Amino acid sequence: MKVLIIGGVAAGTKVAAKLKRMERDAQVDILTMSKDISYAGCGLPYYVGDLIHERSELVVNTPEKFAALTGANVETEVEVTGLNRESKTVTALDHKTGETKEYSYDKLVIATGASPIIPPVEGIHLKNVFVMRTPDDAVALRDAIEAGEIKRAVVAGAGFIGLEVAENLHAKGIRTTVIDMAPQILPPFDPEMAEYAENHLADEGIMCFTGTTLEAVIGTEKVEKVKTSRKAYKADALILALGIRANTAFLADTGIELMPNRTVKVNAGLRTNDPDIYAIGDCAMVTNRLTQNSTWSPMGSSANIEGRMLAQELTGEPREYPGVLGTGICKLPNLNCGRTGLGEAAAKEAGFDPVSVITVVDDKAHYYPGASSFIVKMIADRQTQKLLGLQCMGPGAVDKMIDIAVMAISLGATLSSMEYLDFAYAPPFSTAIHPFAHTLNILLNKINGELDSFTPTEYQAKAAQGYTVLDVSITPTLEEKEYVNLTQIDSQLPNHPTDEKILLVCAKGKRAYLTQNRLKYYGYTNTKVL
Repeated sequence: MKVLIIGGVAAGTKVAAKLKRMERDAQVDILTMSKDISYAGCGLPYYVGDLIHERSELVVNTPEKFAALTGANVETEVEVTGLNRESKTVTALDHKTGETKEYSYDKLVIATGASPIIPPVEGIHLKNVFVMRTPDDAVALRDAIEAGEIKRAVVAGAGFIGLEVAENLHAKGIRTTVIDMAPQILPPFDPEMAEYAENHLADEGIMCFTGTTLEAVIGTEKVEKVKTSRKAYKADALILALGIRANTAFLADTGIELMPNRTVKVNAGLRTNDPDIYAIGDCAMVTNRLTQNSTWSPMGSSANIEGRMLAQELTGEPREYPGVLGTGICKLPNLNCGRTGLGEAAAKEAGFDPVSVITVVDDKAHYYPGASSFIVKMIADRQTQKLLGLQCMGPGAVDKMIDIAVMAISLGATLSSMEYLDFAYAPPFSTAIHPFAHTLNILLNKINGELDSFTPTEYQAKAAQGYTVLDVSITPTLEEKEYVNLTQIDSQLPNHPTDEKILLVCAKGKRAYLTQNRLKYYGYTNTKVL
């Protein structure tokens, strides 16, 4: 079997390595435009911040090392320019020699990845306009920083990569501003969670301006200002993190079916509409595991899973890719942000009846050094009680919360089936009631009617209009609001009839819930917890 793979990095190299392990006599050739066969794209922001010191640490394998390890043949700096499905050949330009070559295949794997979006605005090609896609991009930015050229920077794009670059620029003492045309940062997160992260970044000294469009780059030879729809910002550098576009231009007029965003359409076996051509990684469109709708998952994790599965498929072991959950995680200054599954609006759009809670829970025993809190949003379907999504933020190990949710959603777990799980506990790691279980219990209480609450989103939509706000924190916190001490409630509240609409507010929600529970005992029927 002769397998030709277009593209390296994660998806292409993974399918090649696994395929050669499974079927040693297969002829496997990789053609890649890059000089590097395999590199850690997700590590680039940390090279900029000098947390990763050497460029070589980003390069997973050289072409020579990969070929020796796997037995696959690797040709770098080769750009595929055409595909002939009838003759089962591709045409490619060798940039090292300028020669045009033809390669044949029995099976073709398209793993061409994606390229950064560069908007066609004035001044975009000035010196010190950077993208963040390859090791050389990160090297160029860090070299400019170390040369003392950059004191102020604008990052265009407030997704994971943009904010991670902003964090590392800020850590290097560079005054950093982030702009994004979207209405919020971190677009996969629900708005109230993203708003929390945005406020946190402002406290850390990184200002984010949403609803703001990049209009021009101003300067003579290099960046001097970045003009936006809001204002012009003085800057020595502009880092573009506006997203990526699939590298599929060479497939034009080949009959290979593409999606509206120009990614390749594949079935559950990662096969295109040509039975001998497959597509994986950033250039392919897959499905959402929960909704079975088409979704794009340009992530290194997805690329590796798809590559492994495709190798099995190519060796005659039929496989079906169940899809992705949109899982993602990023590190911001003193705040880690992770998510998986559906957000609340997406769940409603998919036909679910979502119910959610936001909790503030300890991430480990409160008395242990370094203990902090998680802010968690858990979303489930009201009727089936199946977990639909989880979002978590905090300075600690949010990944453990997300990974539990990934497993639960993937296995179709209900809230009640997870109610008594035996999680790992010791003070340095967790709380006696695990933060995931704690949040789950609160959501069950809400579904069962033991907790009556407004979410932040409902509160912002003015659901609490007409309610009397009572401050029930441990100590008085809200200005000009009546304070009620839970420990002193032993009868009905003076001046508050039992049918009055009352909103109970504290720092984390716990004390408000305890107060609500006690007030219900004394006959109150219209209380809500924020």
